[in-house]
Amino acid sequence: MITPEFVRTMAAYNAEMNRRWYDAAARMTDAERKADQGAFWRSIHGTLNHLLWADRMWLARFGVGERPGVNLKQSDSLHADFAVLRDERAALDATIESWAQGVDAGWLAGDLAWISGATQREMRKPRALVVVHFFNHQAHHRGQVHALLTGAGQATGDTDLPFVL
Repeated sequence: MITPEFVRTMAAYNAEMNRRWYDAAARMTDAERKADQGAFWRSIHGTLNHLLWADRMWLARFGVGERPGVNLKQSDSLHADFAVLRDERAALDATIESWAQGVDAGWLAGDLAWISGATQREMRKPRALVVVHFFNHQAHHRGQVHALLTGAGQATGDTDLPFVL
């Protein structure tokens, strides 16, 4: 399904897009970042928090780091302070890139079992599939943030994978 090279490419793309999104969000006021814009996680700040939360959750399932200390419903309020959120994001992106360097075809070929908070049951899926979901989830919510940033007049630069890396 996917290769270790795909994982490394997507980790690098994720980190670059997050840098761009956080640079754009930093040009806004705290009130602008936290304003309810009708997105699923309400605001830019809430969506960025949820993304950090979800990435930590998946990495913990992959055996890297600890699960976040709050549940899914609270994931949009993980960090109230934008500077802390930004620092945590940068550190986690470095962790994701480091993890990606160690992913090999054998690991991707196996299954992952976990207890899903969303379904309240044990799940077992191919690791390659959940890694694709991991990166797809990032792109999905970053797309929401991109729309909110663009609507606020903030430029993020090109976002197309072939032109970014």
